Amino acid sequence: MAQVKIYYEPELELLTVFWQSPRKQQIVTELGDGVLLIKDEETGEPIGMELLSYRPKDDCLDSVSVEMGHPASV
Repeated sequence: MAQVKIYYEPELELLTVFWQSPRKQQIVTELGDGVLLIKDEETGEPIGMELLSYRPKDDCLDSVSVEMGHPASV
């Protein structure tokens, strides 16, 4: 079973989410609006993300929804 690890650093206002283990060799790509994508440097596979300037109960993220399974076909 996969584990999602979420770290919040209030003094930095930084929320980090990993859905795979952090790597010694990882790269970060800025997606915009304070969202960073963390990827394995060798494979380019996304392993996590960071939200900059995050504060609990902030309007930018009012809830987290987790859905299991395959996305519906369009």
